Amino acid sequence: MTDPRRLTLGLLCGLIAGAFWGGVFLAPLLLADFTPLQMTAGRYLAYGLASLVLLAPTALAVFGRMTGRDWRDLALLSLLGNLIYYVGLAVAVQNAGVAAASLIIGLLPVTVTLVGARPSEGVPLRRLAAPLALLAAGVVCINVDVFRSGEGAPAPRLILGVLGAVLALACWTLYAVWNARRLAATPTFNSHEWSLLTGVVTGALSLVLIVPAFLLVGAAGHVSSAWTLFWGVSLAVALGASVIGNGLWNAASRLLPLSLSGQLIVFETLFALLYGFLHEGRWPRPLESLAIGLMLVGVLWSVSLHRPAVAVEPAP
Repeated sequence: MTDPRRLTLGLLCGLIAGAFWGGVFLAPLLLADFTPLQMTAGRYLAYGLASLVLLAPTALAVFGRMTGRDWRDLALLSLLGNLIYYVGLAVAVQNAGVAAASLIIGLLPVTVTLVGARPSEGVPLRRLAAPLALLAAGVVCINVDVFRSGEGAPAPRLILGVLGAVLALACWTLYAVWNARRLAATPTFNSHEWSLLTGVVTGALSLVLIVPAFLLVGAAGHVSSAWTLFWGVSLAVALGASVIGNGLWNAASRLLPLSLSGQLIVFETLFALLYGFLHEGRWPRPLESLAIGLMLVGVLWSVSLHRPAVAVEPAP
């Protein structure tokens, strides 16, 4: 069971993180004229710069506490959870659409819980079977709706998009579990510091993408207004999803067991769908509404299972 105050604060952090992360799915639509590699490089160059600026006042003290293992793990976590993940997500959105991408990546609450949950932590998986089944059913409903609506991309592009989404799903599953374990074993840094350090390392790694992203694919073909939009969206995603969203997620990961925090990633899917509906100027279709309802019930059910039991006083 989880302490009520930690549970409430952790849920709030996970919810707000999901609200910021959901906006990431709109970025590839807004920047449709740019390649996934360019979007990844732009976002994480901005993330690295913003993190370095925010870390500057305490940089010497924070860097002084870093070990070789810290640098190595941050580099690998940055590759998995940021660079490779975002390339996969951008490929998925641009080739298969927001709904198709979110339905596959929306399996994260299930995969993270199954991969990361330990018998000694949180609620046993057998008790979470029903809530997880509801989350999976919600994803299936969105999947069915995508193909019934007739809005799917041509088969080759759809397959490419699905592969990109599966890559993103695998990378972020590994990232979420490893990052949560690493935070739990790393009292040297608080959640905010760890997020900013991740940003600095990700920004440094993204420098390698400059040549293939901007110099080898004819980046000069874009007009100045397109570049203004590109860097504006990149900075907004970097600050919102990466700096604020990742920081809140790190806080949630420390406050909650993985058997619960993994399922809170469903908020990213729900907000991605909401933003997609607003972008398309429409209401959700019946199956989409059913999917949202199933996901919300699944998360609320899981939260109720993690609440501490209330002791009943015997009658005098």
